[in-house]
Amino acid sequence: MITVTGATGTIGRTLVDLLAEAGEEVVAVSRRPRQASTATPGAPGVPGVRWAEGHVGDAAGMRAPLTGASALFIVLGGELNAFGEDPKLLLGAAADAGVERVVLVSSQVSATRPAAPSHARLREFEAAVRASGLDATILRPGGFASNALAWADTIRTRRTVFAPFADVALPVVDPADIAAVAAKALRADGAAGAGGHGGRVYELTGPEPVSPRQQAAAISAALGEEVTFVELSRAEAHAAMARFMPEEAVAGTLDVLGAPLPAESRVSTDVATVLGRPAGGFAGWVGRNLPAFR
Repeated sequence: MITVTGATGTIGRTLVDLLAEAGEEVVAVSRRPRQASTATPGAPGVPGVRWAEGHVGDAAGMRAPLTGASALFIVLGGELNAFGEDPKLLLGAAADAGVERVVLVSSQVSATRPAAPSHARLREFEAAVRASGLDATILRPGGFASNALAWADTIRTRRTVFAPFADVALPVVDPADIAAVAAKALRADGAAGAGGHGGRVYELTGPEPVSPRQQAAAISAALGEEVTFVELSRAEAHAAMARFMPEEAVAGTLDVLGAPLPAESRVSTDVATVLGRPAGGFAGWVGRNLPAFR
């Protein structure tokens, strides 16, 4: 049995589906599991998937969803990226339940900017996972292609994208690829050993750098309608992001978007190595998510 936290999130939804389709028994954990869509294979009531309420910031509440699990997928979301109880409590609960493998979604920034306050919480989780004694795999994705959904409202209503750093290109990763790599590492054949994933750290990126202006052009092409790009100053972008993000997260995000380090601009081959196929590009992600922009 595999316990998946964040099961209704960007990565978790796809991961639950992939595991269920592969015949795995899944406990899909979410803060509000009853709100999960019934239109997907991993929806409530589907054979092989049991939904449970919980989250990674409540180790006591996770004990029931972990009972009988051999593997655990950990992803942080919302305020849990900034604060919460000691992650060792969750890993301890997992070990007590008999979990053998754990896959953690961290961030590329945990390695490229090891002193960044915005990613201190993820570094704590990485340390706890390594110290847990469990067979662990750490995923460090770069920026998500799905971050473009932040433009959905202005694209739908004004056919306009407002974003900073118009021509700074980064190899954004399709969240579906993150889920696919996680599924490989979580399954029994992903244990440590020849060809296994235990003890590995995977840097996950898309196949090529793509700038915000190029992303807007890809959405425009998929819609078959012109989408105007308006470049924001850093100050304007800061003010917009500060409405829903902590200050440290805003500053850290803008640092990466505006002045990426060479390692943050580099394309990794880890998705292709694990999955045996190229990483998905931004245009492919747009094609699957086009209704959000119509």
